[in-house]
Amino acid sequence: MADEQQFIENGLQRTQIDEFFQDELGRAGYGGMEIAKTPMGTQIVLEAEKPGMVIGKGGKNIRKITTTLESEFNLEDPQVDVQEVEEPDLNARIVADRLANALERGWYFRKAGHTTIDRIMEAGALGAEIVLSGKVTGARSRVEKFNRGYIKHNGEPAEEIVDYGVATAVMKLGTIGVRVRIIPPGAELPDDFEIRQDVEVEAYVPEDEGVEELLDGEADGEAAAAAPGPGSAPDEGTETVVEEGKAFETEEPVEDVEEELEDLETDIEEDLDRETEQEAEELLDEMEDVEGDV
Repeated sequence: MADEQQFIENGLQRTQIDEFFQDELGRAGYGGMEIAKTPMGTQIVLEAEKPGMVIGKGGKNIRKITTTLESEFNLEDPQVDVQEVEEPDLNARIVADRLANALERGWYFRKAGHTTIDRIMEAGALGAEIVLSGKVTGARSRVEKFNRGYIKHNGEPAEEIVDYGVATAVMKLGTIGVRVRIIPPGAELPDDFEIRQDVEVEAYVPEDEGVEELLDGEADGEAAAAAPGPGSAPDEGTETVVEEGKAFETEEPVEDVEEELEDLETDIEEDLDRETEQEAEELLDEMEDVEGDV
């Protein structure tokens, strides 16, 4: 099986297991799961508001769940561990289930929404959002939103930091979808900043090298590369030029440079002589033509 197909199969199996737990453990306050494959089998960690209801009397319920995982989902030696949710009001799935149950019991949607989001913020959340969509009060469906604090909707923070939960309330007029987003306390967002007062800036700002230091460093590196070793002597016919206290050797010998300059001066003088002679001849021809006409 190709890797892409294997990823799809694993994601589909994970979703089916999650839906199975949601249906079986809804009354126990199911808050999510984590699956990890180990050499000893498949490790599954469940989060629930009431772990006692998940385990059952004498472990009866947990054995039934283990048997179902082996037979229906083909998991090898599943090992189920149940953990209690420390703060249910900060778990988006538990909050969504609670709100859906309140709507089914007849709570007015606006009262239920404000009460729920207030409890979330009192638990210490940095931000929360509740969205109710469907036939809330009449035959026409609409969307109602309740916001508190700060919330992220897209990007990596929305996927990694924001806790997301969905539930459905079945009403007489139709179903109402419940979506809950929560940013837990202590979450580090990329746009967070802190204002410090009565402190020295140098203690928190690192000293970066300026442009002058960088240029000096490059010049030092070039001089070190061009300088001869401690035991080597400069070649004959080369000249050492000193500039601003830094020494480097010219690549071309001095004699060759002088010869090139002499040749260049000779060529220039010859060109000037030719041009002068041509101009003089042209001037004499013009004077002869003028005298002949006279």
